[in-house]
Amino acid sequence: MKCVICGVGETEPGTATITLEKDATIIVFKQVPADVCQACGESYTDEDVTDRLLSIVTEEAKRGPMEAFIQYVV
Repeated sequence: MKCVICGVGETEPGTATITLEKDATIIVFKQVPADVCQACGESYTDEDVTDRLLSIVTEEAKRGPMEAFIQYVV
């Protein structure tokens, strides 16, 4: 698909590092499957991956403030 950010590049399957923040919790997810723009590097995750990331950060935020790096596992 054409990248909606730069409008120039096409996306290809790859992986991305995604940082999510909820309240005082910050989680950096590494190696997340995504479509990545070959021109600007913008990444797009599908609905299932996005739901999983949001679920993880929401659950972790309930435990209190934290910072973490998580390797995404398919």
